[in-house]
Amino acid sequence: MSRLTSGNDHQYSYTWGHPALLQVLADDVARRWGTPVDPESEVTVTCGVSEGLVAAMLTLVDPGDEVIVLEPVHENYVPGIVFAGAVPRFLTLEPPDFRIDPERLEALITPRTRALILNTPHNPTGRVFDAGELEAVRRACLDHDLVLVTDEIYADLVYEGQHTYPAALPGLRERTVALYGLGKSFSVTGWRLGYAVAPPDLSAAIRKVHEYLVICAATPLQVAAAAAWPAMAGYAAAAADAYRRRRDALVTALRETGLTCTPPEGAYYVMADASVLGAADDFAAARMLVEQAGVAAVPGSSFYPGNPDRGRTLLRFAFCKREETINEAARRLRAFAASVRPRPAGR
Repeated sequence: MSRLTSGNDHQYSYTWGHPALLQVLADDVARRWGTPVDPESEVTVTCGVSEGLVAAMLTLVDPGDEVIVLEPVHENYVPGIVFAGAVPRFLTLEPPDFRIDPERLEALITPRTRALILNTPHNPTGRVFDAGELEAVRRACLDHDLVLVTDEIYADLVYEGQHTYPAALPGLRERTVALYGLGKSFSVTGWRLGYAVAPPDLSAAIRKVHEYLVICAATPLQVAAAAAWPAMAGYAAAAADAYRRRRDALVTALRETGLTCTPPEGAYYVMADASVLGAADDFAAARMLVEQAGVAAVPGSSFYPGNPDRGRTLLRFAFCKREETINEAARRLRAFAASVRPRPAGR
């Protein structure tokens, strides 16, 4: 594959990506999936996974079609579906385990269902979906001729179990649009570099939409990412180890505060039940922690557009911060818990 000359690297790249970056991305995905990936026809560099998701929705679905999403759900998925004129259908994951229920999934599928969006590792719950759950998704896609859109931006940030690449499962390669990004694994979220990997026919359609959405991702950043790729080989693994320490510190502090939570298996979020705070709802609980503990969290109902009441006791905490920041948050949470905990009689 020819490379653009350095003199052109401050101009538009090919709309679907700079050749140097396309090659390293294709090689990396081929290694992960265990199957060849063509950089010329199967990889599209996007402005983050969010743009890739919208481009996929505008490509894959027609007005009135239905798209299944897991709830709680990342806040960009539903607008992406609605932009395409489609209808979101919510597959609820029940706390505290947040597992995919095959029977619930099957019950959601109708003649209008066109696609399923699977985010693993999952934001906001931190689940890394296991073989049984992925088999239920695979069977649903094959039995009902669904396109699978995967958001796997946290694939390198796994602390328990192992991430499975859905496109590598039998029968899914030709019906999967897999979305990845450099921002989370390499801590460069502001670069807005994502990429969509799909069969040639789906990629060709996505590229047309992508071109008219953004023309191309920033060329200098694509060139920089391609040049830096060899040096980043061990970075993601080291980052995962560092995040694991932050996770453990935050989960311990939340539990000592009285909040109920399960340690996330991947990504860098903790979904916690804050009922113990006695607040009227999740927004009141978040406000209480900001005002009285100096710790911020996202109200849980933000992730339940299909049924906000399911998130009224939940808060999402993020541990993608410096270790000293997490330790300070833990200290503040413990101090807050001590200040509101009833004291024994006579003291």
